[in-house]
Amino acid sequence: MSDVTRESMEYDVVIVGAGPAGLSAAIRLKQIDPDLEVVVLEKGSEVGAHILSGAVLDTSGLDQLIPDWKDKGAPITVPVKKDNFYMLGEAGAMRIPNWPMPKLMSNHGKYIVSMGNVCRWMAEQAEAVGVEIFSGMAASEIVWDKDENGKDRVAGVVAGEFGRNPDGSEGPGYEPGMELRGKYVMLAEGVRGSLSKVVMEKFDLSKGHCPQKFGLGMKEIWEIDPAKHREGTVTHTMGWPLGKNAGGGSFIYHLENNQVYVGFVVHLNYENPYLYPYMEFQRFKHHPMVAELLEGGKRVAYGARAISEGGWQSIPKLTVPGAVLLGCSAGLVNVPRIKGNHNAMLSGIAAAEAAAAAIQGGRAGDELIDYEADLRSGPIATDLKKVRNVKPMWSKWGMIPSLVFGGLDMWTNDLFGFSLFGTLKHGKSDAKSTGEAKKFKEIDYPKPDGKLSFDRLTNVSFSFTNHEESQPCHLKLKDPAIPIAVNLPKYAEPAQRYCPAGVYEVIGEGAEAKFQINFQNCVHCKTCDIKDPSQNIDWTTPQGGDGPNYPNM
Repeated sequence: MSDVTRESMEYDVVIVGAGPAGLSAAIRLKQIDPDLEVVVLEKGSEVGAHILSGAVLDTSGLDQLIPDWKDKGAPITVPVKKDNFYMLGEAGAMRIPNWPMPKLMSNHGKYIVSMGNVCRWMAEQAEAVGVEIFSGMAASEIVWDKDENGKDRVAGVVAGEFGRNPDGSEGPGYEPGMELRGKYVMLAEGVRGSLSKVVMEKFDLSKGHCPQKFGLGMKEIWEIDPAKHREGTVTHTMGWPLGKNAGGGSFIYHLENNQVYVGFVVHLNYENPYLYPYMEFQRFKHHPMVAELLEGGKRVAYGARAISEGGWQSIPKLTVPGAVLLGCSAGLVNVPRIKGNHNAMLSGIAAAEAAAAAIQGGRAGDELIDYEADLRSGPIATDLKKVRNVKPMWSKWGMIPSLVFGGLDMWTNDLFGFSLFGTLKHGKSDAKSTGEAKKFKEIDYPKPDGKLSFDRLTNVSFSFTNHEESQPCHLKLKDPAIPIAVNLPKYAEPAQRYCPAGVYEVIGEGAEAKFQINFQNCVHCKTCDIKDPSQNIDWTTPQGGDGPNYPNM
């Protein structure tokens, strides 16, 4: 913690992150007690600028929060009309019929949405009930104090620090930011949030739980030939091009205005350090089924984001003195359904109700154990427990056995409320899953053609990412020597490949080799913080407003 003198503002609740979890918490707090002082801090240039999700939305969370969302003009207007599942081979595809699939896998009754636009609308609803929202305000530091027993307690956050030089010193226009203090701080930063990580490590919140598992999700928005567009059609695929190299799959969602979301997810527990997730995505678009859809169209946006995939077994302890974890900071994604936004909203609602009850009951400052109890026994638990074994089955047994036994497990859970397999455990972390380069062969990827597939840096320009170059690099190396001295000879320095934005490069060879960080390209996906085999990269927040500026992801 720095010794900079800062001004301070007091609130009842400080919320970090204007995603579905944070905004739901803010709205619910004001619904319960309009007199509560609630502030939401968003590091993006505007609400929605850093939101990237599939997304087919299960509206159960929103139904509970704002039942009349349709009448209030929510940008949720494209219902799913057709649900397709395919197993891909290199030259063909086999459709998997819908009837053997558990009911929970059906997307009928759900909506294809831009979660960025949904969050923009939710922000309007929050401000209408008196929530303060500060965009371009990166929360960079936890403010601590002591509780009545002399133990550390989260008291707030530092936000809005600007103007440091690249070496970290204070520049001529330095602004120290402010301390925003609250009776409670809600961390809704998304996957691998920088402050959430600090709190989790300090209080050892993952003790007794499986390690969190992750995937890398990459997404493009395409405008396609109107003759090929089928509004409301949802398609998911597995198989080619990943094969045995990695787990993962794709999604293709037809929304309105002849637009299609094309996405690709790679599970980050892959072993081969030569795997290049971005190029697997680009190769996927050349499959005959996908190429036929996209030919004649144009790509209009690109982005990437890590996804929490550990599920029920990996949810850490969610409360500490003065703070709670919400949404993807807590890891609430239902991986088989490829949905987490509904659980994010439900977690925000539950946390808000617990915090409001504590404040109204004169217990402000008490740890919000009621929130954790609600999450572990309510609708989020019901949703995640049913699918808890699918991810560990895939990791241990591979795709086909996991489809068979995972499907059977979901059916028994859905129909009878129990699992034939109990609760399977996850293995080692995704970083430790990376194998040594000498055990693998390099993968020869086709060169992008500039029509269906694109080089990485060209695509990054379609994320509209910008970072002020005069600030310190927000990607911190714990030991600057490790990339060349350890990761390069042992793992062929996989940061060159796992980053979907071309941030990391090895320049030169032998004794002249140098590790370069092009932080200006960073799309805030957090993959480096997760997958680096030496766990040497620490993702921290750049100054507020920097990063991607997604239009309608």
